[in-house]
This record gives sequence, C-alpha cells and structure tokens, in this order.
Amino acid sequence: MTDDTADRREFLKQVSRTGLALAGASLGAWWLHNRPTAVEATPVTLPRYDVLLGAGDPRLAIAHGTSVDTMVRAAVEALGGMSRFVVRGDTVLIKPNVAFDRPPALASTTHPDILRAVIRLCREAGARVLVADNPINSPEGAFHRSGIKAAAEEEGAVVRYPRPGMFETVRLGGVVLETWPVFYEPLREATKVIGIAPTKDHNLCGASLTMKNWYGLLGGARNLLHQKIDDVIADLASLVRPTLVFLDATRMLMTNGPTGGRLSDVVAGDTIVCGVDQVAVDAYGATRLGRDPQDLGYLRHAQARGLGALRWQSLNPRELTV
Repeated sequence: MTDDTADRREFLKQVSRTGLALAGASLGAWWLHNRPTAVEATPVTLPRYDVLLGAGDPRLAIAHGTSVDTMVRAAVEALGGMSRFVVRGDTVLIKPNVAFDRPPALASTTHPDILRAVIRLCREAGARVLVADNPINSPEGAFHRSGIKAAAEEEGAVVRYPRPGMFETVRLGGVVLETWPVFYEPLREATKVIGIAPTKDHNLCGASLTMKNWYGLLGGARNLLHQKIDDVIADLASLVRPTLVFLDATRMLMTNGPTGGRLSDVVAGDTIVCGVDQVAVDAYGATRLGRDPQDLGYLRHAQARGLGALRWQSLNPRELTV
C-alpha cells in the first residue's frame, strides 16, 4: 500500500467516524449544509458532456465590457457560437453557484443577468434548459434572494431544487472521492452541462471559481471534505466534464469569501470568461483575484491529472472588449 492510499483510507475512516458522531446533532446550520440524501446502493457513473473540438479550435474567450448580455454573446461567438456546443433537442443543465441566501450585489453567488444571457443562447439553439444547485442555505431562500429563480423562470428554464429522492451514489474514482452522493436527477436528464461560477475569495482553497462550483452538486456530509479540499476540487473536475463553463467576473468578491456580506469586499470586474478548459479558466480567474495560479493546490493537482492547462496563456485566448 502506498502512503497516498493509506492516507486516503485513513481520511475516509475519519469522515465515517465523524459522520456517526454528528448523526445525533440538532437541526440548524449543520443540517442545512448536510441535508440527508437518500441514495442508490449501486454507484452510477456520469457520462461526459463535453464536445469534441478540433486541434486548432479556440478553447478560451475573455470578454470585457459593461453589458452582460453583450459580453456573454461575444465570448460564446469567439468560441464558434452556441450552436457548436448545443443543438436542437438537447436538455442543458446550467449549474450556477447559489450556495448562499445573498443578494447579487454581494458577489457570493452567480449574477442572475449572466444566467439569463446563457439561457437565452441555449434556447435560441433549440434546447430545453434546467437550472439546479444544492445550496448550503435553504434552497428556496437562496434561489429567491440571489435572483436565480426569477431569472431562470422568466427565461423559460425549469428550476430543480434538491430533494432526498434526487440523489444517487456516483462513482468519482478520485483521489479522495471514490464514491459520493450527488444531486443526480438533473444530471440524468441532461445531454449537455454548463457551469456558471462567480469569481470569489475562499478561506480554505484560496479562490472559488468554476471547478469549485461543482461542489454544489454533492450531497451528504460535504463539510467533512474540507480537510482535503484541493484534492476534492480536482476530483470534481474529473467527475464533471462540462460542455462549457462561464466565469462571472462582472463583480468579484476579493475578501471574506466564500460568503462575503459587505459591499466593501466587492470590486467591479466587468469581465466574463467562457471556455472548455476549466483549469485554464480558473487560472485566469485566479489572476483577477490577485492570486498566482501556481499557489492554488487544486489547479496544480488538476493539471497533473491532465484535466487542463494551468498556463492559460498557452491556449491563445480570444480576448475582446465589447
């Protein structure tokens, strides 16, 4: 047995022991973060949702401006247009970050205007759209106060709140996460998956960007995974191979992340990033927060696993001001 294997097994034992100890805990904040989830006994495996691109096709676009709709459309067009990624008859799951019961101005959640713009593009391509997340706070409260529910429904998308019967045990095959309960029902319906994440500080992993966004699909006692957060985020990037990811840097939570709470923690970014390489998108996003991408452990781990390019400049991104 290697040291890494032994370390992982000991970690999972600790998770199990801690989970038992918490079983009798009172309802409240802990319950909201770790809502019980009924799961299948036999693990399932997620399909890949990415689209095959040619060697010379663009993989990363960065749009600067003040109009969200214009930036989103310009970034997608720079990658070849939404029709390259979404076709008529697709069911597209859009996964925003709706973790907290916070208004959009605090930048701890995905801005609803970006969600609107992406839904429009998917529907123009002839797709049905689902919007789902498993918030830390009450799902109904978080979706309402963040503006995500209204934006989704006004643009013709279907909102999926997490319920116990919607989770299944998924085989991740990761360094830490071998199997774990996942909010699977919207993934079961989806033929394409798009992530939209805010750009924000994070007290544990340094920065919460597109790869960290998939954490919101997990059920169970996910707070226990904080002990090895960098490995967990890299595991999630290998679990979900999305069609596209968008990084919302229209406004950025520079400090006191991931929850924020003060307008003074937020600065204007006036930027939207779109790409197929999560590692490259997040490496660029780290620079907007004043971080060196090399200092983020999960980015180093993901690159080592062949999940993307830490040197985002190597993708020759299409950068434009609109």
